[in-house]
Amino acid sequence: MALPPDFTLLQVIPELETGGAEQTTLDVARAVVEAGGQALVASRGGRMAARLKADGGRLAMMPVQSKNPLVMLGNAVRLARLIGREKVSLVHARSRAPAFSALWAARATGTPFVATYHGVYKARSPLKRWYNAVMTRGDLVIANSDYTRDHVLAAHRVDPGKVVAIPRGIDFDRFDIEAVTPRRLKSLRQSWGLAAGDPRTLFLLAGRLTRIKGHLTIIEAAARMKAMGREDFVILFAGDDQGRTGYGEELTQAMARAGLADQIRIVGHCDDMPAAYRLADIAILPPRCRNPSAARRWSPRPWAGR
Repeated sequence: MALPPDFTLLQVIPELETGGAEQTTLDVARAVVEAGGQALVASRGGRMAARLKADGGRLAMMPVQSKNPLVMLGNAVRLARLIGREKVSLVHARSRAPAFSALWAARATGTPFVATYHGVYKARSPLKRWYNAVMTRGDLVIANSDYTRDHVLAAHRVDPGKVVAIPRGIDFDRFDIEAVTPRRLKSLRQSWGLAAGDPRTLFLLAGRLTRIKGHLTIIEAAARMKAMGREDFVILFAGDDQGRTGYGEELTQAMARAGLADQIRIVGHCDDMPAAYRLADIAILPPRCRNPSAARRWSPRPWAGR
C-alpha cells in the first residue's frame, strides 16, 4: 500500500530492549520504510535499536522512559522540535508515560496523534485511571486484540468508533521454517547447553520474567510430572527479567525446592526466536488471566508426551 508523499511516522516507546510492543514498533517501522515513508522512533534505545537501523528506521535518543514530571515536560519539548524538524505526519505512542509528552507535542504542532493499548492496565484508583486514559486522548486508539478493545471501552468513556482492534502480525519471512539453518539451531543449542540428540521433549516459554507470564505455574506442573516419574522433558524460560531480579530469584528457589535443576533452565534473552521455536517441540504460555470468564473459554489439550 502506497503512503502519502513525504509521509513520516514518529513512534514513541520507552526503550527497545525486548518485548511485544517493541517488536511491533520495529515491524511497523519496517513496513513504513518499505512503503516509501520515513520511520522515526523516539526511545531510550536498547539492543533492538540495531535492527531498527538495519531496516531503514532512525532512532531519536531521549529519556522517554522516565515518569519524572520535569523530564516528561522536557521530552515534550524535544518531541515537538523533532516533529517540526522532520515534518512528522503522524505521532504514535506505545506506552503511557511517553504518551503524555507525545500528546502535548502533537497538539502543540498540530500533528495527528494515535496510541496503541498493548495490554490491560491495572487501575485501582481514580488517579491511575486518569493516568491510563492518556492512551485514549488522541485521534484514534488501537487495541492489540478484541479483548483489549472491550477493556478500553469498559474502562474509559470513549466513542466505540474511535477504538479499533488490530491484532499483532507475524513476519512470515522471518519465521519461515525453511530459513532456519542447521547452523543457527546448533549455535542456539550450544548456548543453551542442550546436547545434540537429547531425546527429551523440549518445552519453550518465551516471554519476559514477570509473574503474569505464569512461570510458577509451569514449575508446579513440572514438579507434579516429576513426582509421577516423568523426567523426559526440558523446559526453557527464554526472556529478560527487565530488572525484576526478585522474581528471577523466586523462580530459581522454586526450581531448587522441587529438584528441577535438570528439567528447567532460565536462558535469558534470545535474539533468534525463529530458531528457538524451530528447536522446541512445544511452545507454552500459561498467563495468569485477570478475567476468569475469559479463562474458562480456553480448553487446552493435555500433553501426552511423544
